[in-house]
Amino acid sequence: MRGKSSSFRIMTKITLATLGAAAMLAPGAGLAQGDLLIAPTRLVLDGRRGGEVILSNTGNEPETYRVTLELRRMNENGDLEPVAESDANATEKAALAMIRYAPRRVTLPPSQPQSIRISVRPGADLPDGEYRVHMSFAALPKVHPVADAPASQTGISINLIPIYGIVMPIIVRKGELTVKAGLANPHIVRGPKGDDFAVDMTRSGTESVYGDILVYPRGAKDPVFIIRGVGVYPEINVRHASFPVTPEQEAAMKGPVHVEFRQASENGGAEIASIDTVIG
Repeated sequence: MRGKSSSFRIMTKITLATLGAAAMLAPGAGLAQGDLLIAPTRLVLDGRRGGEVILSNTGNEPETYRVTLELRRMNENGDLEPVAESDANATEKAALAMIRYAPRRVTLPPSQPQSIRISVRPGADLPDGEYRVHMSFAALPKVHPVADAPASQTGISINLIPIYGIVMPIIVRKGELTVKAGLANPHIVRGPKGDDFAVDMTRSGTESVYGDILVYPRGAKDPVFIIRGVGVYPEINVRHASFPVTPEQEAAMKGPVHVEFRQASENGGAEIASIDTVIG
């Protein structure tokens, strides 16, 4: 402190979560945020076996990550909203209780992978159904010494420390589950910052549905628009999905089109639902 002038360094946390609003990415792909890369980005288990997630540090310095489990619910816009444990329903509480994982804190040297081992311990009387938690990987901030402010500086100095994070779903399915999906109302939504392709994705049954959306001009062999890894979770029966399009894609979609919802290619690529329509 110099006279009446003082300086305080405030570390502000900025959390960047992924797999949130628009799409759940293809499980075969890696997902990166900051210097962290994880693979797969979606894990589906049957309750009799476990799995693992591989973390890699793509940066030039060692990084430490905290691994936790979270509850999130999808709303009809596709956003994944956090759920406090005190507000969890019976299915969500059961999901948290059955997942075990280690380690819970990882320090990664550059270019060195580390696996997070995941096991499932469902109770003997657990009802058939789909259970889901979201695994969060958050970088811990490095500790930096507080430097004195220049003599000419007064007031408060703010040092923003970005905290990068990735969130991925872990899904456990038990018993014989069913799902039926459909597409409705494909159209273009025009906005001041760009246009979107929008479609209503319907779902019924006891299981989530997940795959790729492809748009073909009628009669064309190749799609003019593809969105990979789109899902609808069991807590909703319809998702009002929308995705940005380029002017070239929008022009190619005008007129009669065939819209398909297909399984991801690594899951077989079978058609889940389709619709023919005309986009103006």
